[in-house]
Amino acid sequence: MIRKSFLLLALAAVAAILLRCSPVYVLRAGIEEARILRRRTPIEEIIRDPATDEERRRKLELVLQARTFAAKTLGLDVGGSYTTYSWIDRDTLALVLSAARKDRFEQKTWWFPIVGHVPYKGYFNPESALAAARELEREGYDAYVRPTSAFSTLGWFDDPLLSTLLRADDVDLVSTVIHELAHNTLYLPSQAAFNESFASFVGDRGAIAYFCGIEGEDGHRCRTARDRWEDNLLFASFLQDLIARLEALYARTDIPRDSILARREAIFQDARDRFRAEIQPAFRSYTFGSFLTTPLNNATLIARRIYYDRLHLFDAAFEHHGRDLPATIRAVVAAAEAGRDDPYGALGRLTAP
Repeated sequence: MIRKSFLLLALAAVAAILLRCSPVYVLRAGIEEARILRRRTPIEEIIRDPATDEERRRKLELVLQARTFAAKTLGLDVGGSYTTYSWIDRDTLALVLSAARKDRFEQKTWWFPIVGHVPYKGYFNPESALAAARELEREGYDAYVRPTSAFSTLGWFDDPLLSTLLRADDVDLVSTVIHELAHNTLYLPSQAAFNESFASFVGDRGAIAYFCGIEGEDGHRCRTARDRWEDNLLFASFLQDLIARLEALYARTDIPRDSILARREAIFQDARDRFRAEIQPAFRSYTFGSFLTTPLNNATLIARRIYYDRLHLFDAAFEHHGRDLPATIRAVVAAAEAGRDDPYGALGRLTAP
């Protein structure tokens, strides 16, 4: 029975964190997942342990409180997730690879059971991730490799809190926990941008509701959570404008491909200049400094857009439902599940006159 449960867990985890179904790939993923599972310890047990330092104890207590809030107040399907803790012996849990064509927003996707087509692929081995990126670049793609400190098995199994998350400050920690729990509540196959943007909305708005509820509107963490959501909305709008300019360029048929690639570099530089001069100074909490330090190409833009796609629609639904977050979540989930082929269209109809 234990062995059967482990095999099911390993296979579902492989699918959920988006690893290719080749034998070597699955074996490596199974080994890494087994290491995570072997290290699971009940969070309550760690909190009670007198050897636990005070800051770790405080953050673990915060995780349990956020989990309870997500279940009882927001109505999320938390299952048994985030009741255990697993130590990771490295700074980064995994690396995520994204790729796209250079002359159009055509993202490279991979198909996996349960999750469908997704525009990213996870690696536990950095060398494998970088080698895969180089191979895609040789094939003519833009490629981007980024770190991740968390993943969700979409409610199939009870995800542990990973040690990589405890480096986050209180607001980001609570937002991330609620974000991942949102995936347990709603996940539409082959709709990665909607899934992640919905979870970003629920995580960030959930952190606001949690901290403003326990501290009041003048609380430092309440203000920080509000500022970060406003920053995310601003960054999302900036990305949307930039991508619209690029899509207009890529749609042109009257100029050769070389000219399109040259002109996109001019758009990229203009975007960097505008970001530095206008957008970054307007942020309240985040700086989004990686936008200026990460190479700018279609792959990096697509990888970012996944988490910021049409966030204003989620916020419009929130306003439409009287700023009642649990009611908004229920309405969005119901609309998205009814309109699985076009969840953004279903979301837009929630606020239509």
